[in-house]
Amino acid sequence: MEESLRAIFVGDLEIDEVNEMLYRWCQRASRSRQSSFIRLSKTIRTHRDGILASIRLGVSNGRVEGLNTKVRSIIARSYGFHSAKATLALMMLACGPIDLKLPYERASLST
Repeated sequence: MEESLRAIFVGDLEIDEVNEMLYRWCQRASRSRQSSFIRLSKTIRTHRDGILASIRLGVSNGRVEGLNTKVRSIIARSYGFHSAKATLALMMLACGPIDLKLPYERASLST
């Protein structure tokens, strides 16, 4: 059951094929006697439109989760800072659009 569900999300199928495979998988899962598959089947049926839209558009939340992990790591490292401003500055430095150049790197770029 797990492997057949993984095969649906590989990304090499048309949206109609994914829709049909999800429908069949949910039917099999709801007839299984494992409560986790039954619960997952209900969740997939509830969020079917969003799942299909995500597959059709090819979007995921991987980047957001990566950024969230990075921010949590910075917060853990900043324990003991005297103010929240220092933590926010460290987050902006690590995650923000700031592109810092060291003085010797600036000199070599201008020549």
